Amino acid sequence: MIPNITRGSRMAGLMVYLASTDADKTKNAHTDPHLVAGDAAIMAWYDDGVLDHADALAIAKHLDQPRKAYGVEIRQKDFRWDQATKRRVENGYKQADVWHCSLSLRAEEGSLTDQQWGDIANDFVDAMGFTETSGKTQCRWAAINHGTSENGNHHIHIAVSLVREDGTKASTHGDYKRAQKTCRELEVKYGLEQLSSVHATRGYERAEKATAIREEREMHRASLARKVRASAGASVTEAEFVRRARDTGLLVRPRFAKNTTDVIVGYSVAERPTPGERPIWFGGGSLASDLKLGALREGWPDSPHLATEAAAEWTAAARNKRKVSRAGPEKATPPAQAWVDYTRNAKTLADRLRTIPRDDHATWAKAAREVSGAFAAWSHRLEPVPGPLAATAAELSRTAQLRVPRQHGKPVALPSIAGTAMLFMAASSKNKTAAQTALMVQLINTAFAVYEMHAQSGRTREAQRIRSVVENQLAPFTATMPEAVPLGAERPPAEEATVPPRAVDIARRGMAPIRPGSVVPATPAPATPAKTYQPTRRDTAPGLDR
Repeated sequence: MIPNITRGSRMAGLMVYLASTDADKTKNAHTDPHLVAGDAAIMAWYDDGVLDHADALAIAKHLDQPRKAYGVEIRQKDFRWDQATKRRVENGYKQADVWHCSLSLRAEEGSLTDQQWGDIANDFVDAMGFTETSGKTQCRWAAINHGTSENGNHHIHIAVSLVREDGTKASTHGDYKRAQKTCRELEVKYGLEQLSSVHATRGYERAEKATAIREEREMHRASLARKVRASAGASVTEAEFVRRARDTGLLVRPRFAKNTTDVIVGYSVAERPTPGERPIWFGGGSLASDLKLGALREGWPDSPHLATEAAAEWTAAARNKRKVSRAGPEKATPPAQAWVDYTRNAKTLADRLRTIPRDDHATWAKAAREVSGAFAAWSHRLEPVPGPLAATAAELSRTAQLRVPRQHGKPVALPSIAGTAMLFMAASSKNKTAAQTALMVQLINTAFAVYEMHAQSGRTREAQRIRSVVENQLAPFTATMPEAVPLGAERPPAEEATVPPRAVDIARRGMAPIRPGSVVPATPAPATPAKTYQPTRRDTAPGLDR
C-alpha cells in the first residue's frame, strides 16, 4: 500500500475535487466517489452513496469549522512544506491547514471492499495521531473511496483538518516516515502485499507509459537505465564509463559543481533522438538510486590523474566531441581464459552469498548490482529489443536500490563478478557461445541466492518477481544455449560442463526447494573444487590489464 501526502489551504477545493465525476473539468475524475470512513459526525450524517457537489461543500464546511471558529492559521513555520505548498505560499496563500493523503494498492492487488478500506482508514489516522488515541482532542477527517485509477490502482483519499476540535494544531512532524511505517504494519494486519521497507525503485509516470505504448517502444528510462548499468558494470574507471556509455549510443552530459568547469557532481543521459526531435534527458538518480554518480564512484578507484582523465571525457561528451582516448581498455578483447576465471568467480560468489546475513542489505545490494549489470550488458549485446536478459537485469536491479543507503554501512568483501559485464560488452559476435552458457548458469545461481534471501526475509513480492522472470522468461532462453565445452587449456568445473540441459533444468525448475548449503540442485558428477585464486576486474594477467 502506497501513501502519498500533500498539504494545502483550501478544504472546499479538495473535497470538490474528490467528489467530482466530471472528467472534462477534473483530471482523473472517477465515477462513484463515496465515503468509507470519517469522524463520528461525518459518518452519522452521510451514508455510502455517491457524493455530489453539494455534499462535498457540506463536508468541507464541517471539516473546516474548528479552524474558522478559533481563527487558527497554520503557516510555513508550523510544518515541513512540499514544493506545491511552497509555491502557493509564494503566490500569497499563507494558510496550510489541510492534510491530504492517498492510500493506493498496486494494480496487481485488485480492490478492497468499503468495509476493508474503512477499517484501514481508521487505523491509519489513529497511527498518524489525528484522533483521540493520540491522547489529544481529535481532528476532523473524512476518507473517500475513489475507485480504480487510470493506472489500475484501487485507492482512497483521506482529508484531515490540522486544527483540532479544541483549536490546537496537530503536529505533522515526521509524517512521511510515519505514513510509510504505518502502511507496512497495515499490510501485515490486513493481509495485503507487503512492500519493502529496504528497497525502493523509481516509478514511471503515466505519460511515459502512454507514449511508449503509442510508439510501440521501450520506455526511455528503462532503456537508459539498462545501458547505463551495463556501461558502469563493465568499466573500471569513470573515464571508461563515459566512453562506454557513448558507445552504447547514449548522449551524456555532466553536471558541474557551482562556479566550476571541471568538478563533476552528477550527470544526465538521453537516447540519441531522430532528426528534428530534441533529446529527453534524465539524471542518473532518476533512473535508479544506485546509478547516481556518487554511488557509481564507490566502485571505481580515485586519484588526481583519474579525476582529470574523467573530466576530460565528460567535457568531450558534453560538447559532443570525439572521445579523448580512442584506445581505452574497452577496445581490448579479453582472452578465452577470462571466461573460465569469471565463471568460477561467479560460482564462488553464489556459494559465499549463502553465508551472508539476510539483513546485510549493503552486501546483497552490491551483489545484485553486479549480476544485474552482467545481464544488462548481455542484453545490450544480444537483444535488438528488450527480452529475457533485459527483464532479468531489471528485476535484479530492484535489490540493488536501497531506500536509505547510508543506513546500511559498507558491503563485505566478496568475489567480484562485475567484470562479467565487460566480457559480454566485449563479445565480438552476437552468436551465443559455450563460454556464455557456462557463465550464465552461475549468474542464474546468483539470482537464485538473491531470491532465497528475499523469500527467507519474508519479502514475498520481491521473491516472486525474481521467480517469475526466471521461470517464464529466462527458461526458454536457456534452451537455445549451446553445450559448454572446455575453454582454453583449463576445463571448467564439472558442474559447468553439462550446461545446456542443466541450465534449462535450473531455469525451468525455478525456485524449487533445494538442499541446505547449495544454491542449485545436486548433480551426480562431483564438482571440482574452485581454485583459491579469484580474479577481479583489476587483474593484471595478460589481456586483463585494465
